[in-house]
Amino acid sequence: MSETLAVPRRPSEVTLRGRILFLTDDMDLVRSQLDGVDLVTTPAAKDLVDNISTDEITPGWVCFYYDETLGHYSLVGLRGGVIKPGDLAGGGFDVVVSGLSKGCGSSRETAPYSELWAGVKLVIARSIEKIYGQNSQNIGLLNSTDFGLIDRIRAGETISLEEFTDGLDPIAAEIVRYGGLFNYNKARLAGQVTPPPVQTAARPMTITEKIIASKAVADAATGRLGIPAVKPGDALFVRAELRFSHDYTTAMSEALLVKALGADAKVTDPGSVFAFRDHLTFLGDVMPEARKKLGLLDRANHLAVVQKDFALRQGVRLYDEIDNPDGTKGSEAICHNAVLEDLALPGQVVVGTDSHTCTAGALGTFAFGVGSTDMANSWYTKDVRVRVPETVRFELVGEPSADITAKDVMLFILATPYIRESKAIGQVLEFGGPGLAHLNFDERATLTNMAVEAGATTGIVEPDSVVTDYLLGCRPGLTREEIEAGFQRSDEGATYAARFVIDLDAIAPMVATPGDPRNGVQITDLDAPVAIDIAYGGSCTGGKKTDMDLYASVLQRAADKGLHVAPGVDAYIQFGSQKIKEYAREQGYIELFEGVGVQLIDPSCGACINAGPGVSDTSDKVSVSAINRNFPGRSGPGDVYLASPLVVAASAIAGHIVRPESLFDAPEPAPSPKALPAATAGA
Repeated sequence: MSETLAVPRRPSEVTLRGRILFLTDDMDLVRSQLDGVDLVTTPAAKDLVDNISTDEITPGWVCFYYDETLGHYSLVGLRGGVIKPGDLAGGGFDVVVSGLSKGCGSSRETAPYSELWAGVKLVIARSIEKIYGQNSQNIGLLNSTDFGLIDRIRAGETISLEEFTDGLDPIAAEIVRYGGLFNYNKARLAGQVTPPPVQTAARPMTITEKIIASKAVADAATGRLGIPAVKPGDALFVRAELRFSHDYTTAMSEALLVKALGADAKVTDPGSVFAFRDHLTFLGDVMPEARKKLGLLDRANHLAVVQKDFALRQGVRLYDEIDNPDGTKGSEAICHNAVLEDLALPGQVVVGTDSHTCTAGALGTFAFGVGSTDMANSWYTKDVRVRVPETVRFELVGEPSADITAKDVMLFILATPYIRESKAIGQVLEFGGPGLAHLNFDERATLTNMAVEAGATTGIVEPDSVVTDYLLGCRPGLTREEIEAGFQRSDEGATYAARFVIDLDAIAPMVATPGDPRNGVQITDLDAPVAIDIAYGGSCTGGKKTDMDLYASVLQRAADKGLHVAPGVDAYIQFGSQKIKEYAREQGYIELFEGVGVQLIDPSCGACINAGPGVSDTSDKVSVSAINRNFPGRSGPGDVYLASPLVVAASAIAGHIVRPESLFDAPEPAPSPKALPAATAGA
């Protein structure tokens, strides 16, 4: 290779001369920094904002942009909007500092891009979420958990680039050295850099490790897949058999693909690539007029136009917006529901530009969310980079009571110290044990769907006959042998980062209080009755067939007693796919739901991302919701309590958050005698 064709690396030293912005719980202190006051001492860890979600870095409406304009709007959703458009970009900040779990929530790559395009060069946080951290590496935004850097930067010290690669796997380290994933891949394809081969000897492996080993790219030139074994920390590329994006992300991924490879760049194997018009379908119903006047609805709708054009040109299957015979209009399906119903198979690697891609782990797949840069690269290579994650085992035992759902189980798990202290970041949550027998397939999908709320890479369930029967029911063309050929089970002696036993008998109905899905408490532990304005059942988490059964089980009892949705409460149920809507129709649920005053909505992510009916429009409104996350601003400016479909339906009738049995005059059960959380660690 001639010297002129070599892909350049970043300089070996990093010089940061700009200001440092400390994101503290004291918003007045944040405002003073934006107004020009520099802090001379580093705030205590307890005073820094924890759990800054990507929704706060780039709220949904900001994601209608996918160019340098993002820098103007970085962090405008932070805790009430103290940071105004242009503040970060105009403040001369090289470094942004915060607390635990920076970048939790959605996989949207717009978040780190907005910081980079606002001039930020380094993000420091007590812990950094996996997808956000990987997206940052991919685009050249440095990040660190080393607070010792702060005083060194203040002193004007030059920092070695290697300090930002310390602890990274070899591939990630090279991506940082090359300033991003596209530069790294250009160097890799040019033979300038070669990923080190995985040398791990045969060993007992977990389900996830077995899938990764089987799909590892052993020889990029021939496409040969499979290596004997992997272990946590190994870095490699794996073949993704299913790749998907949606209307929020396809345009940005295509722009990155074209920027790197030219206007004629083609998607490799388009039959394994899918696009979804499923996030912004009903945005026009709830977008404030002021934002429409700014042209934001037009920008949002244009994303769908770009996606449709991309799908047509590339030969990609598009799950589009449709008009129904009954006069309603909505998406064909939310991407995660369609992946379960139509697309993924056990043992596959599934990637999508959405953090809840992990839902497909219910099938026994290794499924995880990626950013737009990773997706653009995978369109070209079919491969994605993986650092083999550690696995945490959750052994489910006992039998849950009739009013306990998988949502309660996950809110219980998310409230454990292991999760709340960010120990699960980047790990896999593996669910098994005899208690699984009491959870049908849809309920298992709730477990895996919400694994990302723990900061995990994904969730996965031991595949069994429940998976086989589900797929045979969804896809009549499949055979039992084809389905079970992909089954993997963890070996005896496989190594886990931690093991927990979850006693389903001990779990009471749960809610997560506003601000974070990890704020789980038993309903009986709420300080006072919580009056609600909105009850929302839907999204990929709460819009499945079983969820419809759960809503109906409560609402039928209410109808039998002559009860309706409480005055002053807006109640909604939204279907996860058209197939689920048809199921509800066949069961007579549509008439039941409408008869008690529930408003029905066709498939779309909608209220879960502040983009459809069911969102709050003022900060004083309170919602109880079956969605998966309740970060500030996620579903409008009001407070959101997360709860099971049973609790959502009962609360809609009662007008306040209530466990279902108390709605029907049954004695309120006593709180569990075990202190929350009651997960017990094993060896």
